[in-house]
Amino acid sequence: MLVDSINDEAQLTPTGLLVQKSRLAGALVQRLRIQDLLKRHPEIDDIDLGAVVMITGLQRTGTTLLHRLLYSHPEIRGVSGNEALLPVTAAETAERAERSRKRRAVLAERTISYLAPDFMAVHPIDREQPEEDVLLLDLNFMSQSAEAILHVPSYSRWLMEQDHTATYEYFRRVLKVLTWPRPARAWVLKTPHHLEYLDVFLKVFDSATVVQTHRDPRIAVTSFCSMVAHGRGMFSDEVDPIEIGRHWGNKTHRMVEWAMKTRAEAPSERFVDVSYYDLVRDPIAQLQRIYEVAGIDFNDEAGALAEQYVAANPQNRFGKHHYRLEHFGLSEPVMDKTFAAYREAYAIPFE
Repeated sequence: MLVDSINDEAQLTPTGLLVQKSRLAGALVQRLRIQDLLKRHPEIDDIDLGAVVMITGLQRTGTTLLHRLLYSHPEIRGVSGNEALLPVTAAETAERAERSRKRRAVLAERTISYLAPDFMAVHPIDREQPEEDVLLLDLNFMSQSAEAILHVPSYSRWLMEQDHTATYEYFRRVLKVLTWPRPARAWVLKTPHHLEYLDVFLKVFDSATVVQTHRDPRIAVTSFCSMVAHGRGMFSDEVDPIEIGRHWGNKTHRMVEWAMKTRAEAPSERFVDVSYYDLVRDPIAQLQRIYEVAGIDFNDEAGALAEQYVAANPQNRFGKHHYRLEHFGLSEPVMDKTFAAYREAYAIPFE
């Protein structure tokens, strides 16, 4: 489905075609390496991931900042940028494996900088920091990644109709594969994709703590549409901002509505809600709330490391990201009506 949709609808440039073919082939290679590793070391399936904290929410609501703050905790594991691009290497030693991952991450970072020089202002990339779990979901070819960087409407419609349980079970196995050489007491996961399949995530990760971030949908959705436009522009010369606004306006509405329904049927003590505005104003206080619910110790060392990250990464560090509702065919009245129930449920202010 994905290959047909790319070939029939994405209108890729020669560079875009080469990059996407490489991504798909790379995912197949990783699946084979993972399968081989699990065959040789079946004990990996018995690994306990420990406490799991999952961050989700609409895109552009502070999930990246919160993710990296939690990752700064010395006892919390995350999917590093290096691991996300190359979960299992062909190298025989840990040292060589890490060198292979770093080479791949540097190449990816340089490629993005070349194809979209201003992308860092939209979404800062740091190979030493954790990356989104959606890159591991890509290994099962069922994630939001494709529709975020390509025009693939047929694949998007197909994806909505699928049962994602097997994908999340495979994702859990990959996390165990990553844990095997580098254990930790806890994991922090993060991607807005999880919001759309929150019911499946809760079923597969049945003891995880879920952190949901909230921000004015007018800002969050428009900012993400701008990010999608930048992403698609790396691989295609045919980027339609109106189509992007229509697709992601509908999709983000479905994401929050389904998440609200799922949460209404799940134990409330499994969730922590974080306002984007509280996070920006006092990030350490929000960390303390999360750790308390998740049962993770927040000692002086963890607090100092979090404060160090905040000081080193001020907002708009790589430049200001500019975007407008009307550029994507969106309007304040329509957005306010569409997201009224969500805004009311979580007391989200107008920004």
